[in-house]
Amino acid sequence: MQLLLLLLAFSLLHKTRAGEIIGGHEAKPHSRPYMAFIRFWYASICTRCGGILIHEKFVLTAAHCLNRGTIVFLGAHNITKQEKTQQLIRVQRRIPHPQFSLENSRNDIMLLQLEKKAKLNKAVQILQLRKGQTQVMPGAICQVAGWGMLDKEGPIADTLQEVEMTVQNDKECQNRWPKYDSAIHICAGDPKIKKNSFKGDSGGPFICNKVLQAIINSGRKSGKTPRAFTKLSPYLDWIEKTIKHLLLQEANEAPTLSNHYSWA
Repeated sequence: MQLLLLLLAFSLLHKTRAGEIIGGHEAKPHSRPYMAFIRFWYASICTRCGGILIHEKFVLTAAHCLNRGTIVFLGAHNITKQEKTQQLIRVQRRIPHPQFSLENSRNDIMLLQLEKKAKLNKAVQILQLRKGQTQVMPGAICQVAGWGMLDKEGPIADTLQEVEMTVQNDKECQNRWPKYDSAIHICAGDPKIKKNSFKGDSGGPFICNKVLQAIINSGRKSGKTPRAFTKLSPYLDWIEKTIKHLLLQEANEAPTLSNHYSWA
């Protein structure tokens, strides 16, 4: 059954609403083993998001990726091939932030509880979250990654793409995006340089100095920079408490089940 689902997902690849990394390059295969490729149905359209494996049974992504029929691919590089490293896992439960608002893109963050544990190996690894707040200053060079179009009107990439983006002053986003809130957003992307993430990359990582600082949200429809990313630090307590609650609930239902979760 799992193989049939995998083949179906691949057959729908070029019918999907694509994600997008603009101005980037192909990542070294499995150099980001925490990356998750998320496929789900939106109305009658099969579409995609990115995600980050933060626990053997939990993936972090954007809340606007909330839809039924969600499948997570771990250990993937080329999503058009049945790579031996790939693990296909169904989603058991979707947990969007309780204050998520689709209208203004606030609290655009969600946890996906997987039906079974990910098998950790060289191609599949947990990205540990840093406790406490860390400040990212304007001028910092950060990276985003995802699968999707190589340009706004271009083809869909088969392989994981990555691109560097420069953190901007909050005012740069406030002047262009009225929904921007410095308390929960990070502003990034030099408007003079064509480097960006775009729709479909939502839920993917925004990493600065090897630390996950934010996730990609829905962004601006034009795809222009600078743009806002959902800052991670305001949600660390919610993430930790939600995971602990669900693991405890699961343990009570199946006392022999053991889980592992660690914070850096």
